[in-house]
Amino acid sequence: MSYSVFIYAIGFAAQIFFSARTLFQWIKAEKSRHVGSPVSYWVFSIAGSWLFCLYGWLRDDFSIILGQFISYYIYLWNLKSKGIWGRLHFILKTVLTVTPLLAIAFMLKDAGAFADNFFRNENVPFSLVLFGSAGQIVFTLRFVYQWAYSFRRHESMLPLGFWIISLIGSGLIIAYGIFRHDPVLILGQAFGFTAYLRNLIIGRRETDSSGTETD
Repeated sequence: MSYSVFIYAIGFAAQIFFSARTLFQWIKAEKSRHVGSPVSYWVFSIAGSWLFCLYGWLRDDFSIILGQFISYYIYLWNLKSKGIWGRLHFILKTVLTVTPLLAIAFMLKDAGAFADNFFRNENVPFSLVLFGSAGQIVFTLRFVYQWAYSFRRHESMLPLGFWIISLIGSGLIIAYGIFRHDPVLILGQAFGFTAYLRNLIIGRRETDSSGTETD
């Protein structure tokens, strides 16, 4: 297996986890006609995030890493809110907690080389890095919004605003993936885009029928 194939394999493995979280949540939403926040969504999220961060590093793609670092600990918070975190083995909890911190420490160890690889990469124009980073930030803000919404209610939830931000961010990332000729980003987001739209429709119908706002 060539090095590039190995890197893409990691990226597609991460997208499988991300797609699985969306698929399981979508199926449950269709059955119950309620946009919920299942445990499986957060378990698949943290697994996919761990792998996708590694993929971004191997691809010298700052925008991917930025997006994962922002959302990583929000996934862990939701696992705690769901009562899963306390049931994990101490070693696994330690690994999950320190992995992003170790990655940051490794990057800062040689800040000059990091800047050259991510911001002055001849294969990725700086303007494209900015565009991709903007897409990742918007896409990741959905989890910041989800965390703030859930924190106020002391319950892990996926409100309507989460799906609206998801649609906008997903569209930007698909465009970025097209510019970068990155099949991992394009295929992964194409599936998610459809699911986000469907969840938004289900959530809006649920809101209209109950007469209350959920976002």
